[in-house]
Amino acid sequence: MEIFRTFDILGKMLADFPKEDALAVKRNGTWEKFSTKTYREYADNFSYGLMAMGVKKGDKIFTISNNRPEWNMMDMGMSQVGAVHVPVYPNNSDDEYLHILSHSDARFVIVSSQVFYDKILPLAGQTPNVEKVFTIDKVEGAANWMEILDLGAKNKSPERLKEISDSIDPEDLVSIIYTSGTTGRSKGVMLSHKNFMSNVKASFHLLPVDHTGRFLSFLPLCHVFERMVNYLIQHQGVSVYYAESTETIGDNLREVNPDGFAAVPRVIEKLYDKLLLKGKELTGIKRGLFFWAVDIALKYELNGANGPVYEMKRKIADKLIFSKWRVALGGNVKVVVSGGAALQPRLARVFCCAGLTIQEGYGLTETSPVIAVNHAKWPGMRFGTVGPVLENVKVKIAEDGEILMKGPSLMMGYYKDTEKTAEVIDAEGWFHTGDIGELQDHNILKITDRKKEIFKLSTGKYVAPQVIENIFKESQFIEQIMVVGADEKFTAAIVCPSFHFLNGWAFLHHVKYRDTKALIKHPKVIERFQQEIDRINASLNPHEQIKQFELTCTEWTPETGELSPTLKLRRNVVKQKYKVLLDRIYGYTDADGHLQTPKENPEFQE
Repeated sequence: MEIFRTFDILGKMLADFPKEDALAVKRNGTWEKFSTKTYREYADNFSYGLMAMGVKKGDKIFTISNNRPEWNMMDMGMSQVGAVHVPVYPNNSDDEYLHILSHSDARFVIVSSQVFYDKILPLAGQTPNVEKVFTIDKVEGAANWMEILDLGAKNKSPERLKEISDSIDPEDLVSIIYTSGTTGRSKGVMLSHKNFMSNVKASFHLLPVDHTGRFLSFLPLCHVFERMVNYLIQHQGVSVYYAESTETIGDNLREVNPDGFAAVPRVIEKLYDKLLLKGKELTGIKRGLFFWAVDIALKYELNGANGPVYEMKRKIADKLIFSKWRVALGGNVKVVVSGGAALQPRLARVFCCAGLTIQEGYGLTETSPVIAVNHAKWPGMRFGTVGPVLENVKVKIAEDGEILMKGPSLMMGYYKDTEKTAEVIDAEGWFHTGDIGELQDHNILKITDRKKEIFKLSTGKYVAPQVIENIFKESQFIEQIMVVGADEKFTAAIVCPSFHFLNGWAFLHHVKYRDTKALIKHPKVIERFQQEIDRINASLNPHEQIKQFELTCTEWTPETGELSPTLKLRRNVVKQKYKVLLDRIYGYTDADGHLQTPKENPEFQE
């Protein structure tokens, strides 16, 4: 059947791929499975319930939920009556929730749990457009989403539902996704059925998994990347299993034995770090073999480019080491789809060598999201790039290196903001991504940096911080790093250590400390980080090298503000939060935080 709108996927699933585990989630220690038929019944009853509540085409429904089958049932139920889904991150601030509740014109709110009900209810009370708040879990005193389903079951009207769904055009608005943003208030990206489905149609043949497979899902479904993958794998009839949490991913992988999963680079980095830690626990010849295999993986090239001797070594490494890595990830993973941020090329190289194909892609919420994605095999795969541009998408590189995009997946615009829409979509219809890149042979796209983040030193030299940050994050000592130096004489950095690794190192080297504040000030720790900085600096141009750095005593997370919900660096937040450290780096203050005069500080002088 033809698929034009998001809810058409559900009809295709029922017609072509009916199964008993279309959706599954682990609750109370047991995997709860929902058949395709049950999925359809829930979605239809939700639609009937909305119709009975007077929900009309274009009405907005705000949701906050963890990943669970109910999210899909609500999403499909909304879309087939023309309601607009406004899914929101679970870790937003109250101020941001209030902004979205009001700005989106949401009529109804549905949250997953007591925690979010307690958080949202008072905010909804400040928003006149919100009529009622529902919960998915049972919460005392709260209206439950089952009330909508029960209302629908009592007011079934298949003819009317078909009439409404038939009237929905692919160009109609299906969702408003508020970009997490790294600065300022989030903008509401308006996406149509066509936006999502054009992305699905251009991508499905690239996925090396069919209807017999399973996917594990753990990235937030409100994130456009995971949502599109969610549509994509359902379109293919793949069963979707929702992980209990990000902390249980390893256990869930071994329980579900999935064919694949989507992940942001930070998740892949942590998987790699865990594998290396296991190797370091080995002794003798086993340890030697493990790191011999890692060294083989770090030198991996596609299409047998290293020659037959290397390939023979790789087969031995695969049998002795890499096969165990695959077992640790469930034993059946055929693909890991990476998106949301730049992946370190060495990780793509290592995992692909180990038979765990990583397909890194690129896009933005405004592009629904995929613009380009690596294929599963050479020549459509190339390490350090985001792969070939999708067939139904056009990309050109502007004179200043900015990536411009045009295609059916380009958003309808920003909700209630024609001015900002006009800032990013020019008169010829090209969307200005804000990213710098280049097109290579086979129409392969390589991202080099963010246009707005490239800065110039006072010496006139330009520095691309993301590239440098990715290189430094390859160090096991460094969890996060922000490279700075705009209008300054030299490049510097604020470094968030990998405390899990650093604590282990400190134990082995007899470094005694009271807390993390004392740990990062310990002379041995500072000396070791300086060695690490010096080692990596050797591979950089002189003006790119980190001349000074400061360590932070706390981790950077979305909850503490340094990272966005999609784990992107919020540079303005970091600059503001660590202003004291930045001032110290550039000599504006002394070690005690006192302002220095030009006479006291040579950096002020020409």
